[in-house]
Amino acid sequence: QKKIIIIAEACDNHFGSLRNAKQMATKAKQAGADAIKMQTYTADTLTIDSDLPDFNLTEGLWAGKTLYQLYQEAYTPWDWHKPLFDYARKIGITCLSTPFDETAVDLLENLNVPAYKLASFEATDLPLIKYIASTKKPLIMSTGMADLEEIEEMVETAREAGCKELVVLHCLSSYPAPIEQSNLLTIPDLSKKLGVQVGLSDHTVTNTASIVAASLGASVIEKHFILNRNDKGPDSEFSIEP
Repeated sequence: QKKIIIIAEACDNHFGSLRNAKQMATKAKQAGADAIKMQTYTADTLTIDSDLPDFNLTEGLWAGKTLYQLYQEAYTPWDWHKPLFDYARKIGITCLSTPFDETAVDLLENLNVPAYKLASFEATDLPLIKYIASTKKPLIMSTGMADLEEIEEMVETAREAGCKELVVLHCLSSYPAPIEQSNLLTIPDLSKKLGVQVGLSDHTVTNTASIVAASLGASVIEKHFILNRNDKGPDSEFSIEP
C-alpha cells in the first residue's frame, strides 16, 4: 500500500498574523498532514494596481475587489518565510510553497525548500516551469486552468528542464468547487496518458472527493486549511478545519 501525501494549503488563512501561520503548521502536523504549503508572491509580482474592468472581480467570493486588493490582503510577507520554514522543521512537518515568479523561486531556493508547487493559474507560464524544474527539486503541478494539450506541454517542459520527480494534480479552479463536477476519473486517465503520478487539489467543502480520489490512485491530496472557518477571509468558505 503506497503512502498518500496530504498537503494542508495554508494560503492566506493566517489573516496577516505570523503567530497564526505557525499555529496552522502545528495543527496541520497534529491532524496528520505531511506538509503545510504557502504561496510566495506580492500584489506587485502578480498584477498592477488598476481598477479597469479586466482587473475587477465581479462574481464569486471575491466580488467587489480588484485583483490588486485581493492579493494585498492575501499574501504571505516574504520576511515571514524563514521563520515559518525554521518552525516547520523544528516541529517536524514539511513546508512547501507556490512561487509565482522567478524572484519567488530564488527566495525559496535560499531557504532550501524541499519541493515546489505550481498553481494552475501559471500552467501556461513555461519559462517559470523551466526555472522551477532547473532546481531539480520535486514539482507538483495543478491543472485546473489547463486543457490536455497544455497539461502535456507543462509535463514536457518540466521534464526537459531537468525535473525527475513530477506529480500532476487534477483540479477544479472553482472556489468552492461543486462536488458534482469533480470528474475524478480524470485521475487514472491523466496517469495513463502522461505516465506520471497524479493527485487531487480539492476545492470542494467536504472530504468526499479526496477519499474517492485516493481510491482511484491519487498519490497527493491537497486541501485548503484553516484553524477556524468562522474567521472569515478570502479562502475560509472552502477550507477545512483540523
